Amino acid sequence: MQQITLAEASLHLPELIEAAMNGEEIIITKDEKPVVKLTLVASVEKRPPLFGSAKDLITISDDFDAPLEDFKDYM
Repeated sequence: MQQITLAEASLHLPELIEAAMNGEEIIITKDEKPVVKLTLVASVEKRPPLFGSAKDLITISDDFDAPLEDFKDYM
């Protein structure tokens, strides 16, 4: 774990981000108090949707296939 002041962090942000991406934990301090922890975000594994997970989210009316009133002249 590395501690660095806010002023130093603003000057060396790209290097600090690279260090965090390599697994290092960086604490940024302001007025000698820790205020921010810079760490690698755990990757979120996207899983495939479960079969039936959208059940009852979409409804289709009973007359879905019925001709529309506005198109009677064209039929």
